[in-house]
Amino acid sequence: MKEVTIYTTAWCPFCIRAKMLLDHKSVPYTEIKVDGDAEKRREMTELSGGHTVPQIFIGETPIGGCDDMFALERQGKLDTLLSAN
Repeated sequence: MKEVTIYTTAWCPFCIRAKMLLDHKSVPYTEIKVDGDAEKRREMTELSGGHTVPQIFIGETPIGGCDDMFALERQGKLDTLLSAN
């Protein structure tokens, strides 16, 4: 399974939903909290091109945010991305 990284803030409901989906699927992930951390937020923006949280990566590939991940799940593509080599 590819490594999953998710940039979050504590108060973001979309971050919570995204983590719940990953937890439901038993997908381990690394959470990087950007609350009040300008350096981590800048890192997130540079890597993903996105300014909002969550920003989710599967391997080195940014997939976008919560809605993007749920769309991949509905299309049956999320598991494929997680297991692809």
